[in-house]
Amino acid sequence: MTRYIDVNDVSRLVREVGLPRMIASMASYIEQDYRRWNTFEKTARLASHSKYGVIELMPTSDARLYSFKYVNGHPKNTQADLLTVMAFGVLADVDTGYPLLLSEMTLTTAIRTAATSALFARFLARPDSRSMALIGNGAQSEFQAIAFHHLLGINEIRLFDVDENARDKLVCNLAHLRGLRVIPCSSIAEAVRGADIVTTVTADKTNATILTPEMIEDGMHINAVGGDCPGKTELHADVLRRARVIVEYEPQTRIEGDIQQLPAEFPVVEFQRIVSGQEKGRESSSQVTVFDSVGFALEDFSALRYLHTISRERDIGFELDLIPDPHDPKDLYGLAMDARLGARLNPAILAQADAVRH
Repeated sequence: MTRYIDVNDVSRLVREVGLPRMIASMASYIEQDYRRWNTFEKTARLASHSKYGVIELMPTSDARLYSFKYVNGHPKNTQADLLTVMAFGVLADVDTGYPLLLSEMTLTTAIRTAATSALFARFLARPDSRSMALIGNGAQSEFQAIAFHHLLGINEIRLFDVDENARDKLVCNLAHLRGLRVIPCSSIAEAVRGADIVTTVTADKTNATILTPEMIEDGMHINAVGGDCPGKTELHADVLRRARVIVEYEPQTRIEGDIQQLPAEFPVVEFQRIVSGQEKGRESSSQVTVFDSVGFALEDFSALRYLHTISRERDIGFELDLIPDPHDPKDLYGLAMDARLGARLNPAILAQADAVRH
């Protein structure tokens, strides 16, 4: 049987477990999986681009479990009151091919993206970082703010968005957090001035320059989340040239990340080398670091692995008849013709079948 988790189930988990704890647990799962990097099959995601967005498949496997995520990115969706990003995912057993989990991943992707951002920042940002600028105050912003507040001790967040309604929404949603000072700003320059960490989470599918060289200060860590497909960037190329740039999976980030602006020989460091101790996160307190975040399938694998574990522990979700279970595995036709197959959904079918037999 396949466990099925829908949006209501993930929302229930958030309420019961608590969002900060879920983000922390997911970050732990992601770190565990990055530490065994060489056990995973790795490939850049498969993308189908259109005029207004992209649909992607993100597969990976560690030879024991296989996962994939279906996800889109359509920035103009909000004009029709639709989500910019939505997703679902599958976790399966490699030995049999049978799916273990079918899950929503719209909420889950927001949680795992925030968990990944905070995890990378723990290795890359200065340990004494306490302030963060948050540029882009849309659907991902609360998750980022909560992750950095609870996991890294950020106690001041400066907000900017071209949409004042989005900024006001974020201010309202963060009002309950104790020990966090939230400061709305009138420009990007005002928000980033003096910040220890700068997180950019913008959605437009365009080569934007959210951060320019004159905004960057020594020792900053930049968490660049919004540039995540070809033709979509957030950082001026000279910001990257000044920084130590960390990526998830280099072949994918070369195509989709902010480094798509730069020559193929531009040096970057994969995070797996840092988490394994092969390289340092930052080399000095004055160095500028950039996490060129595009989202990698390993992180979704970790998120699905976490959901599978916690949903069973808390008995959330339900078992789904996704795969046929014939008495004779070689007689799928017989199963298709068996009136009893629909009895669980419609008892009248079984009663009718019994009446015909008698």
